[in-house]
Amino acid sequence: MTQHPGTPQQPPQPQPAQLQIELPAQLEPAYSNFVMIQHSPSEFILDFARIMPNMPTARVGARVVMTPMHAKLLVRALQENIDKFEAQYGAIYVPQQGEALANQLFKS
Repeated sequence: MTQHPGTPQQPPQPQPAQLQIELPAQLEPAYSNFVMIQHSPSEFILDFARIMPNMPTARVGARVVMTPMHAKLLVRALQENIDKFEAQYGAIYVPQQGEALANQLFKS
C-alpha cells in the first residue's frame, strides 16, 4: 500500500505472546468422580474427591479456588471440549438426575 505524504501510518499491531505451560515432572494426577462446589461473592471453591463403592468416606484430592469470571470461562471451555469429544466419539451417557443418579454411579 502506498502512503501519501501527510497520511498518518498505522502502528503495527502487537502479536499475542505465546504462553508457556510448565508441567512439573513429579506432578501426580488427581482422579476425581465427585466435586463439591461452594462460592462466595469473590470466589468459587471446587473440592475434587473420589467416591468408591461401599466406602463411607470420600477423600478430597485437590482444591481449586477461582474467581467467578474464571469459573464461567471454565464452564465455557468444558462445554466446547465436550462438544468436540461427542462429535468424535458420540454422545456421553449420563443417567437421569435425582437420588437414583448417585445410586447408579456409586453403589454396587
